[in-house]
Amino acid sequence: MSRDSKLIVFVAVLASLLEIIDTSIVNVALPTMMGNLGATLEDISMVITGYAIANAIVLPASAWLSETFGRRKYYLGCIVLFTLSSVACGLAPNLTFLIVFRIVQGLDGGALLPTSQTLIYEQFPKEQAGMAGAIFGMSVMVGPALGPVMGGYLTDHFGWRSIFNINLPL
Repeated sequence: MSRDSKLIVFVAVLASLLEIIDTSIVNVALPTMMGNLGATLEDISMVITGYAIANAIVLPASAWLSETFGRRKYYLGCIVLFTLSSVACGLAPNLTFLIVFRIVQGLDGGALLPTSQTLIYEQFPKEQAGMAGAIFGMSVMVGPALGPVMGGYLTDHFGWRSIFNINLPL
């Protein structure tokens, strides 16, 4: 594997891992968010539901969008917008803004997994693509386990807003 190929796999894994972690990191912070924002369980659940629905909406359109705008531009744009919308979630002054920014984050994040996989499979010849895909798959499998643990730790020590701001340095 060349240095550029390793870099592509690393970026694809990191971006996908952030998206997967953000799917579950919010779950443990909901009670704290409810108290701080004065929201009911019904209202605060839209933070999760909005993200999931937006994520599901953009998934089938990702192939067309990446072909239309160019895979690299689309992917980098989604990473930047995902990070910015994550920071906006952390800065949201009320529940309405949090839900809106979370939906935007879901739209941007939904493209990261399929586009990451496509970039990896395009980068490698057929005989190496399986190994690169396996490395990618094994790496992102830790995301669902890391999300709640990170969410609980960050919420307890730094407040619920930190679960969104963690994406910025990464």
